[in-house]
Amino acid sequence: MQILLATTNQGKIAEVTHILSQCGIEVISLADVETTAQVETGSTFTENALLKARYYRQASGLMTIADDSGLEVEALGGAPGVYSARYGGERASNEDRIKKLLDELKDVPQEQRGACFICVAAVVWDGGEKAFTGEVRGRIVSETRGRNGFGYDPVFFYEPLGRTFAELTAPEKTEVSHRGLAFRQLAQWLREGVAIDTSKPSDRINNPTGDFFVCSQ
Repeated sequence: MQILLATTNQGKIAEVTHILSQCGIEVISLADVETTAQVETGSTFTENALLKARYYRQASGLMTIADDSGLEVEALGGAPGVYSARYGGERASNEDRIKKLLDELKDVPQEQRGACFICVAAVVWDGGEKAFTGEVRGRIVSETRGRNGFGYDPVFFYEPLGRTFAELTAPEKTEVSHRGLAFRQLAQWLREGVAIDTSKPSDRINNPTGDFFVCSQ
């Protein structure tokens, strides 16, 4: 069975495909379907994730997973938050966004640089929708470290492993990241016997007949 992951970000695609691979799911991305872009107009990560999943579900006809994620920094009152991907402007690069963040924090001591990565993963099918949240705490270091990952990973220091997310290997990051936590919850929900009949819009879960989407143990 195919499921659409509503992103073109190769890092996200790799992480989610790895997590859902045990479910026998073929994950495709927006690069594989013809759709127009959907603007994120929600005021929370959950709203944005559901907006994207609903939009691309309707546009593609496929069961769709979408996530919205971002960085909240305590010293900045929770910014950049839902604007993490647009921090510094719509055309800003990852480097531009990191530079803006570090500039904002240049006078903030390390002990006050607490931050949280948040991810909400939403799944939408004909009969319903569900969302899962993952959070991981860390702090923002004063310079970039590591070449792996993407986004704010080079400046997000994860205390338990003593490295930034960009210094972790892909399996290490998937194990502890906000996105990994959210999508493992989604996978666990499927493994616990949730069956989705995609052939009947009125059906939600645990339908005893029909074409089921079930993640095996």
